[in-house]
Amino acid sequence: MPVVELSYSNLQKLIGKSSKKQISESLPFLGLDVESEEGDLVRVEYSPNRPDYSTDFGIALGMQGLLGVKTGSIKLNIKKSNYVIKVDPTVSKVRPFVTGIIAKNGKVDDKMIKQLMTMQEDLHFGIGRKRKKSSIGIHDLDKISFPLTYTVANRNHSFIPLTSQNTMTITEIIQNTEVGKDYGALLGNSSNVPIILDSKKNTVSFPPIINAAVTTVTHKTMNLFVEVTGINKQDAEDMLAIVATILQSAGFSLYGVKITGANNSSPKLVPRKLIISPNLINDSLGLKLTTSKIITSLKKSRLDAEAKGKNIICTIPAYRFDIFGPMDLVEEVALGYGIQNLEPMMSPSQTIGQTNPVSVKLKLLSLTMVGLGYLEVLNSSLTSKRILYEMTNRKPAKIISVRDSKSQEHTILRDSILPSLVENLSRNIHASYPQKLFETGTIFLQGDPIDEKVSFVGVSAHQDASFTEIKSILQSALKSTFNLEIETATLANPIFEDGRSASVLVNGKSVGIIGEINSQTIENYKIRVPVVGFEINLSGLIFD
Repeated sequence: MPVVELSYSNLQKLIGKSSKKQISESLPFLGLDVESEEGDLVRVEYSPNRPDYSTDFGIALGMQGLLGVKTGSIKLNIKKSNYVIKVDPTVSKVRPFVTGIIAKNGKVDDKMIKQLMTMQEDLHFGIGRKRKKSSIGIHDLDKISFPLTYTVANRNHSFIPLTSQNTMTITEIIQNTEVGKDYGALLGNSSNVPIILDSKKNTVSFPPIINAAVTTVTHKTMNLFVEVTGINKQDAEDMLAIVATILQSAGFSLYGVKITGANNSSPKLVPRKLIISPNLINDSLGLKLTTSKIITSLKKSRLDAEAKGKNIICTIPAYRFDIFGPMDLVEEVALGYGIQNLEPMMSPSQTIGQTNPVSVKLKLLSLTMVGLGYLEVLNSSLTSKRILYEMTNRKPAKIISVRDSKSQEHTILRDSILPSLVENLSRNIHASYPQKLFETGTIFLQGDPIDEKVSFVGVSAHQDASFTEIKSILQSALKSTFNLEIETATLANPIFEDGRSASVLVNGKSVGIIGEINSQTIENYKIRVPVVGFEINLSGLIFD
């Protein structure tokens, strides 16, 4: 979890009408864990889904609400301007989106620079997914000549990068600088890379790697230009909303930037609305709050709210992209109401907990497989079409996709675990063989409702891996654990080699598949040895 160092005296100035004791006692109820205190300084740990807490300005905004100094949503005051970024269509294939904002007439000192850098890196690591999805650049506005052009350049393009005094080409920056080595791979092998140029053709930024030295922010800087580039427009604007909110809170005046060209548009940074029922809030928290009290609690969490009929319409500022649905608002009500005001109660249930019988059986199976020399793994139920179908030559059946997934890759529920285990092997091709993995987990099949089944899967990879070996492993596991005998009947399956796969039968009923993974799949994953595997359905076999 990220940690930020704060000054109590500075927080008092920013919050207003507060004492050090009040702040110290209230920090945990804002969702912050106090790591250490020394004199005027306190180090707190915050959740990565609240990057606005990476600066004392963001924490002060939250604390103002909690202490009742200022409540309700923080409203961005963005003035119109003539600043323009023109987007060249050539960037659409490398890093298609750019957005930005201007912040003027603020005070930048060493502490401010440090906090901006901390916030920038926290945003890169979190919502930016280590700069892959989006990255941010903060520049001295007075060193830039508008309009800007977001375009591409070849790898011989040169400029003086941040912290350097020498001109370097793109290739040299990627190969010879620490930041280039860390993030250069994000650009792949493309001969062209994204670049931001000003009207005088001076390089402003080489996203997502490094800014130009000429725009370095110093303690003499009064006006800032913030640019965000990425592969997803909404992620870029979410990141910009955080920075804009913090800069406005730090005393800067905000001005909009017009973005034109190549499917780009100017950032809106407008609030959104969610409807929630007071009954859901009270049932979830075990309280009997009136609608008025719920609205007050939401406003103390720096949101806006109003009653409409039997529901409450909540207005959420752009920087609170961590709020997805009604249950997130329940949490905000709890924070605004005061965690310390919630009274713990004994559960009315008198039942005594016990281990689920299914878990007992699966535990026995796991112990058996470990005894047979296999290593247990645990893959996510969310996976990708690439892993589940494309790499293993399986034909997409009835795919169950996740709506509004925040992941660009993991967007579908798995209908088989075997492809994931093969993918696991591909990530360990430099480790010694044999490699033997197994997993018991849930797969999902289309139905109304969705049909969930427990699958048992194993793979073995080494030079002498064979059908006979993997069949004996499956037979031993089921026989010793559940006293089940298996038989096999020839059956073709696209994930297995032709003529080297079979259906697994128990009491004459097909419960799964087994065989040697086909050579094309092994080649796709660059695995250097033969692989064999099985997958059987335990639902209906050892439990209902």
